[in-house]
Amino acid sequence: MPRIHIPPALKHRRFVLLWSGLTVSVAGSRMQFAALLWHIATLTSDPIYLGYVGLVRVLPVMAFGLVGGAVADAFDRRRIILITQSIQTLVAFALGFLTLSGRVELWHLYVLTFLEAAAQAFDLPARQSLTPNIVPARDLPNAFSMQSIAFTVASIAGPVFSGWILAAPGLGQPYTYLFNGVSYFAMIFAILAIGQVPQAQSGVRPVSVSAIAEGIRYIVRQPIIISSMLLDFIATFFSSATALLPIFAKDILHVGVIGYGWLSAAQAVGAALAAGVMSQLDEIKRQGPVLLGSVVIYGLATIAFGLATAFVPAFVALALVGGGDSVSTIIRNTIRQLQTPDHLRGRMTSVNQIFFMGGPQLGEFEAGAVAQFFGPVAAVVSGGIGCILGVAWVVRKWPALLRYDGSEPALAPAD
Repeated sequence: MPRIHIPPALKHRRFVLLWSGLTVSVAGSRMQFAALLWHIATLTSDPIYLGYVGLVRVLPVMAFGLVGGAVADAFDRRRIILITQSIQTLVAFALGFLTLSGRVELWHLYVLTFLEAAAQAFDLPARQSLTPNIVPARDLPNAFSMQSIAFTVASIAGPVFSGWILAAPGLGQPYTYLFNGVSYFAMIFAILAIGQVPQAQSGVRPVSVSAIAEGIRYIVRQPIIISSMLLDFIATFFSSATALLPIFAKDILHVGVIGYGWLSAAQAVGAALAAGVMSQLDEIKRQGPVLLGSVVIYGLATIAFGLATAFVPAFVALALVGGGDSVSTIIRNTIRQLQTPDHLRGRMTSVNQIFFMGGPQLGEFEAGAVAQFFGPVAAVVSGGIGCILGVAWVVRKWPALLRYDGSEPALAPAD
């Protein structure tokens, strides 16, 4: 029986700080997101209003995503993270105090969600691009596995706490937002404690259209990168069922707010288990087939969730969705970061976030719209089918992805 060892990435102090701060911060964010969907479901019974959350969250990504990557390559990534985390802190407190005062309306929820997403459009490229600056290349796949564990463990704790807080006498909706505001201080402290981090500046142009275009040209010239991005977008666009969880919890599974919290955490449970297994692997072989297989599992499990009529089968199906997504995320992150020069990583990540954030958030809107006309079950099942068909299209369009094993060299950067 193989012995469990300390993951290599956790031997680097600065990564441990970043990893710890990320875990606490994400737990608060996931708690707030689950509570936000429940909040909207208590204010209106129309599924389309839950879908609007995805639309509101994707608009800033489309508007600022590419700029955020160029900013991450041209400026100190630590300072960017400090600013974005501070903005998200203020948004969380604003949501909490508005709700506590009894003056909150739907439009408040959408506007503040938009501001939070705008901050995240700059936060993500800076944060993901910072990791290769503090972890050696040999430990980078393990670092992304550990970050996946941080995200998924936090995504279990956050929604579960959300359900408990929403149901707790004397607490309720506003405190989910206020506790999230406090959680951001963990990430702020971590970034301050890390200290100065050198990052490559060679060849970096000021934030401009030409600098953004340079990043796009590089990605287009990398078939493995662009195909993995499109695979992620297609899968999450069709298979996003998160926005409809309040409806499934209340009207189909009849489990109430605490059961809703556990359903919201189910994907993270499966993702944490999958990431834990991945973190113990020294090498991932046949990365292309593993990536494609994990996305197929993601689609099949989505169909199973849509057809479930009891809590346990629904929970297991969502856990399988999370497991498939976790394996896919780890491999995709490794592919992109190792095949992108440091001075282009921010711009690569900003383009990527349009795909991996745009997919699920547009998918939430699509799911809400389909559910409005055909019902939530039809919305989820049809999405799972669309995901599997999308995998077949990507393989046909880029067969090199099926043959990818992780040893292929990156192409030269674009001029």
